[in-house]
Amino acid sequence: MTTNPPPKPKKSAPPSRPPANNHFDEAAVPKPYELISFPREKPPKNPPAGHHKYFGDRLHGTLFLTLKVQTTLHVSTGVVVMGSDIGSRVPLIKTMFQNVDQKLSIQGSSLKGCIRSTYEAITNSTLAVITSRYRDQIPPERLPCKNKEQLCPASQVFGALDWQGLIEFSDANCEKIGFATGFMPSLYRPRPDQRQAYFDQRGNVSGRKFYYHTIRAVDKGQNQGITVQQAAKEYTFTTRLQFKNLKQEELGTLLIVLGQDPKYPIALKVGGGKPIGMGTMTVEVTAARVLQNQGDFVDRYSSYNPPESESMNSAQLQQFMQKNIVVAHYSLVQATQLQQLAEVLKYPTDREPPTGMY
Repeated sequence: MTTNPPPKPKKSAPPSRPPANNHFDEAAVPKPYELISFPREKPPKNPPAGHHKYFGDRLHGTLFLTLKVQTTLHVSTGVVVMGSDIGSRVPLIKTMFQNVDQKLSIQGSSLKGCIRSTYEAITNSTLAVITSRYRDQIPPERLPCKNKEQLCPASQVFGALDWQGLIEFSDANCEKIGFATGFMPSLYRPRPDQRQAYFDQRGNVSGRKFYYHTIRAVDKGQNQGITVQQAAKEYTFTTRLQFKNLKQEELGTLLIVLGQDPKYPIALKVGGGKPIGMGTMTVEVTAARVLQNQGDFVDRYSSYNPPESESMNSAQLQQFMQKNIVVAHYSLVQATQLQQLAEVLKYPTDREPPTGMY
């Protein structure tokens, strides 16, 4: 008599999101990032200012910026070349952008994305970009804006679907010719499904992720790392940021993100290698030209030479920036989220880079 084998147990499908009481495998070594919580209220959405005219009650102009590298920086082109092709002794190297003068360059789009993510975090805004893998776990009110007539605070300034935004970043060019060679270790994905802090009790993503600044970046050496073309510590880059039709609080929030609020001395995280401490840059606003009232428009467009009233001396510039920062704290910046973010992005720092797996 033959007997049929017992049926194999069915494999249960993995849950689409972590259950609220799931036991997560929290790593013993602290992760080099934190999640900045979302504000409790839904993001306000309003029509943007538009590009059809310069409004007399808003701000228009240019900020001139100097960015100083504090930990080694690599903004990848995605291209690997023979080292001899760019004057390096290593066999193969991942390249950075270089301008026609063979100076390292950071594309304006990279700077804009980095600055936007911070602006989003400290205002009650939606996410600009999300990965498809965790789309179902993003709170619905945080999904990117799709209606160009109903935009969150960050989308009004930086842009959204079918809306260009109110600011433009030029490429940042290094002040010197040449580059450094570094060795970046292999980096692993963050594995959010293994870390409880990623999700709230409903299984939704709980906030935006930001990596800490550290006193230096990890360099594993030629035998243990990927060879990269990079900007070394103390390299400086210059760029300019043009803006139009900004409210005082919008410009003030932008200045906070650029580290110009003495109460919150934060720095940018730019490019690749963020988990190992790379990409820390501090910002100095070296000059500004601003049209602030109707009279400035008359002066500006009735002469071939820009009037002196557009330029500010050092004292005027500081006074102007702090005035707009105060307005931003009062009417746009989320105090809780700014405090959380300042703990992660504060600079200088005494935090050591991570060890072990990255």
